[in-house]
Amino acid sequence: MNGESEVYTLLSQLKIQQVADTEEWVPAESITHHVRNIDDIKVQLIDDNIDLNSIHRSMRSSKDIGLVVLGEAVHRSSRPLMIVLITRDTYYAIPADSERGIRFLKVKLQDKDLEFWTTDGINEADCLFGNYNIDLESYENAQYRKNFVRDMMKHAWHGYANYAWGYNEVKPVSKLPHTESIFGGEKLGASIVDGIDTLYIMGLHDEYLAARAWIENNLDFNKFDVDLSVFETNIRYVGGLLSTYALTKDQLFLNKAVQIAEKLLPAFDTPSGIPYSNVNIRTGYARNHDWAYGAAILSEFGSMHLEFIYLSKITGDPRYREKAFKIRDAIRKATPRSDGLYNNYMNTETGQWLARPAHISMGALGDSFYEYLIKSYTQSNGKDVEAYRMYMDAIKAFENKLIFTSTQSRLVYFAELKDTSINHKMDSLACFSGGMLALGATKSEEPNKSRHMTLASGIANTCHESCVRTKSHLGPETFVFSNRADAMAYGPSEKYYILRPEILETYFYMWRYTHDPKYRDWAWDFIEALERYCRSEGGYSGLRNVYQPVIKDDVQQSFFLAEVLKYLYLIFSEDDVVDLDDWVFNTEAHPLPILK
Repeated sequence: MNGESEVYTLLSQLKIQQVADTEEWVPAESITHHVRNIDDIKVQLIDDNIDLNSIHRSMRSSKDIGLVVLGEAVHRSSRPLMIVLITRDTYYAIPADSERGIRFLKVKLQDKDLEFWTTDGINEADCLFGNYNIDLESYENAQYRKNFVRDMMKHAWHGYANYAWGYNEVKPVSKLPHTESIFGGEKLGASIVDGIDTLYIMGLHDEYLAARAWIENNLDFNKFDVDLSVFETNIRYVGGLLSTYALTKDQLFLNKAVQIAEKLLPAFDTPSGIPYSNVNIRTGYARNHDWAYGAAILSEFGSMHLEFIYLSKITGDPRYREKAFKIRDAIRKATPRSDGLYNNYMNTETGQWLARPAHISMGALGDSFYEYLIKSYTQSNGKDVEAYRMYMDAIKAFENKLIFTSTQSRLVYFAELKDTSINHKMDSLACFSGGMLALGATKSEEPNKSRHMTLASGIANTCHESCVRTKSHLGPETFVFSNRADAMAYGPSEKYYILRPEILETYFYMWRYTHDPKYRDWAWDFIEALERYCRSEGGYSGLRNVYQPVIKDDVQQSFFLAEVLKYLYLIFSEDDVVDLDDWVFNTEAHPLPILK
């Protein structure tokens, strides 16, 4: 079959009013529709050196629809393929996948104008490049990088599937299950539940089906007698399952989310309504962390809202919503600090902040509490004004006391307060805050909007600097600001990297809200660093020392699948792939619907 007839074969269904209502991938070589009597489509196979404008001008005087195929024969292309359809008025670009072909959900011809949808949720607007201006180079570059990230996900997933299937995580270098994770050695499938929505978003159909089958047949918390973190179980399991339900509307995932959420509820049985940090999923016995002075942690009890509100919404069971708002009530009733900042520790019994230690941070122990305030407002579609007020007041308090600009490099950063001492260090965990501030800026009026977006940009730049000032171009766990240097780590306990996603999270929001190409460039630099220093045959590992990137830590964290690869993929995707007008991400990068 020559190239032209292949294209006719592939796209002959354009003549059909409705092609299919199927969710299955259609390999290019398997499409065998008849191609006779296609009068309205003009086909040209051309090389990469094209002038789309001249083709479009020639078509404007015609009543035809033109079809341009970039690359080689459709299913033998050695690189990502793009099909451009040209009408008299405009032209459209459809990304094609050389490995899997194209899957159309619906294609119509109406008065010689083309409308189409795909099962990825891409619609006409996604492919509209403008009447006389297609930035083909930029488009193809993003497509290549997006597909590269997709291949990274396949590699990471297959390493886990081959060497640790059903266990929580894999040791990519040793090619063994990782049984020392926060979920222990039980086969709770953390990587499966954390990664399945990423598989779905990327269109990795076979891997998604394997993950779904494991969840259906093996995910059963009734089988285990183990203490689990309420926070981690909520954001990874409940959040991951609810996200996949929201994306697929497959009842299986909702049922599993409810089963696991029920296992967490005994932890909320406290005088204050602030849940304990850990719960035994068989006995229901709950307790706080031994290392946390007997207290609950702000970032943990403050990060239940998104999942529990959505769970009540879709089940009609008010208990989850009531638990979430009882936490809010307890925070409101607790005696506030005079400076408006929140301590990281609260007494579960009394509902009061601990007097000592007084530890305040945008990083570890505090972080996602602030994130969930603005995201609760976002999830409510602007109705939860109390969450917005609490968020704005908190950011103002940080601006007044704990946000600094370094004297040496003029880098903006969040410092920490311990009792009365300010520590000029920033956790890599706090690098999420650039994205949070950008999201909050879009919900605000001037002058807060511009001020918060400027601050978001500054945090993004600081966290980028923490990466590029290392040999690996991956940022350390903690970095300091001093007379010696800015955004650098010094102690051995600060120099490691465990595949954290927070920097990429900020790049994602900054790209979506500004479309400044530097964020895509920074993300690609991060990808190259991961490939060079973290990849092994069994997946991706963290590093012991980002300044001397020789020794891997031999752990592929489940959040590498849930967050790192998802944010990277979305950075190089079009804006309506998990559109921020419709979705809000939990702190594990699981998208949940905005409740409109």
